[in-house]
Amino acid sequence: MKSYNRLNPSEREELALQLALGLTLRLIAKSLGRSPSTISREIKRTSVNRLNYRMLEAQNQADINTHKPRKKRKLNTNCQLRTFVFDHLHTCWTPEQIAKRLKILYPDNMNMRISHESIYSYVYVMPRTTLKREIVACLRRKHKNRRSRKGQSKTGPIQDYLSIEERPAEVADRIVPGHWEGDLIMGHMNKSAIGALVERTTRMVFIVKLKKKDAGSVRKAFAAEFKELPASLKKTLTYDQGQEMAQHKLFTKDTDIQVYFAHPHSPWERGTSENTNALIRQFFPKGTNFLRISKKRLKEVQDLLNDRPRKIHDFYTPHEVFSKLLH
Repeated sequence: MKSYNRLNPSEREELALQLALGLTLRLIAKSLGRSPSTISREIKRTSVNRLNYRMLEAQNQADINTHKPRKKRKLNTNCQLRTFVFDHLHTCWTPEQIAKRLKILYPDNMNMRISHESIYSYVYVMPRTTLKREIVACLRRKHKNRRSRKGQSKTGPIQDYLSIEERPAEVADRIVPGHWEGDLIMGHMNKSAIGALVERTTRMVFIVKLKKKDAGSVRKAFAAEFKELPASLKKTLTYDQGQEMAQHKLFTKDTDIQVYFAHPHSPWERGTSENTNALIRQFFPKGTNFLRISKKRLKEVQDLLNDRPRKIHDFYTPHEVFSKLLH
């Protein structure tokens, strides 16, 4: 699973301190285990120069950027372009042929331009409808899921998944409880991991001990965490497209929880999970070997987080808010 590259709050605090001490960007990057370019971009993005860098201002700006809505896709806003693309897909033109032909037919109209990658991307994030099946059937390879341009992974892409775009609208509203987000937090050299499951409405978090991080182990460990919960609090789980959730259908069979998958490299679509991961990292920083962390210690940290007052709950704790739902 590809790691998310932005700095977390504790790293930003350490960056501000080391900048104030006058250390070079290269030394700071080395101490944080980051590349100098990452540190340089962070400073340029959030301050005029290194002397003006402030942790709170940088974190606030990062939170704003994280929650910016996705840019609307061109094929959703341009009906003429969408009609042209879909008409020619139905006649078995490839996306590349369509993109190149548009340049010839509309040389001066930039509104009638689109890359073949954008066409592929649009097709493969469409909800699973008859229209999508018709279009995929017209593609030359007829793959049900998008294949990586860098070569297919050993385990292959997630099969027969539901996109986040098909997720019920009530999930986004955060009014109805029972909708979860999940992720793995990786240990040293990606050789170990723990699971993090967080309920979107209450922010109740479960930290899951994992002996292994393969799909079967993750499925069984996650299912065990949900076992004692009532059905009203087990509706959906939103996840990234990591291979550890390849057995999502079996997970749904075990738990009655429907899994929805976010778009690749779109952590803002699982913002609650990303924020929760940052909180957990305060206790288990990068480089931790999770095989050496006991289940008892994980549950101690889980309780610390769930018993922490949260502003979003008027300073009630996630545990208090969640417990009300159990009665």
